[in-house]
Amino acid sequence: MATAPLSGDSAIADWLADPAGHAILADMLAQGGQTPEVFKPVKRLAIKRLIKLSRGSFTQEMLDELVRRAAAGEVPEGAPVAAAETAEPQTDAASAVPLREWTERLDQGRFTGQTHIVTGAGSGIGRATASRVAREGGRVVAVDVSQEGLDEFVAEHPGLDITPIVADITDDAGIARIIEAAGDTIDGLANIAGIMDDMTPVGELTDAVWDRVIAINLTGTMKLTRAVIPTMLAQGGGSIVNTASEAALRGSAAGAAYTASKHAVVGLTKSTAFMYGPSGIRCNAVAPGATITNIEARFASPLGAQRVRTAMAVLPDPVEADALAASITFLLSDDGVNVNGVTLASDGGWSAA
Repeated sequence: MATAPLSGDSAIADWLADPAGHAILADMLAQGGQTPEVFKPVKRLAIKRLIKLSRGSFTQEMLDELVRRAAAGEVPEGAPVAAAETAEPQTDAASAVPLREWTERLDQGRFTGQTHIVTGAGSGIGRATASRVAREGGRVVAVDVSQEGLDEFVAEHPGLDITPIVADITDDAGIARIIEAAGDTIDGLANIAGIMDDMTPVGELTDAVWDRVIAINLTGTMKLTRAVIPTMLAQGGGSIVNTASEAALRGSAAGAAYTASKHAVVGLTKSTAFMYGPSGIRCNAVAPGATITNIEARFASPLGAQRVRTAMAVLPDPVEADALAASITFLLSDDGVNVNGVTLASDGGWSAA
């Protein structure tokens, strides 16, 4: 059966499985000192998605040129070709049936008339969540420490009801500005802002790493949750969604500081759900697995690197932040009416391994 011509909609895996496509990509990457191995985490994505993910280093013009060269069969001389054993078409290994690609489907009006605070809205999962709430009719108080990130987010959503707030969630003055911006009604809070640690085990952990990770991932989440409770009590309810992690479910996903902070977020989530459930406030957590964001994992410890990388051998392919936003907005919305105190593993099955 003839294969379809390579295009911007073709999966990266299909480009790499095609002799010409592999050679063209390998040539492009070689100019920057890289190999096709860098595509392994995103091989299931359509190659056009790299335009957004690369944040300017891969452009539409570059993609158009790749497609033109593939169509013309312009294989660079000396470029590596796809090895038969490494060519991975976009199929399920057991059935050789092309995998279905998830497509975001908006629920128009799901958040109409509601105000939701979303932290970390300048990038990654926070931006994707804030975007979905706004596109489904909600008013979003978009919080981030990055003015540039918030400016980009607002520019991407002209005409939508977005109030950007540059604030540090560990700072009481910043928390006060967020609550003031939200006003008299706070229907939902998505605590998404967070940072990764440096993968160090406790025997090598520094006070500086511990204090910073706990301050942002746990204390900041607590402070903003505490701040919205009076308004939610006064209005008869609300929904809070915290961001945990696979590191909240296992000990092998990160270093001691990050793992401890995310386990604590789960405890905070359960306590809040138990205490305020009778008052109409739901509190849940989402535990993301591998997600393509701008949070970079750094290995400051040889032991930490060896142990974590070993555990990640069963890691599912990472997803884009939109997939996590789908899980978060489900819990944030009235669709999650009967869900309280739950930690939802949105990890592609990693926790089942």
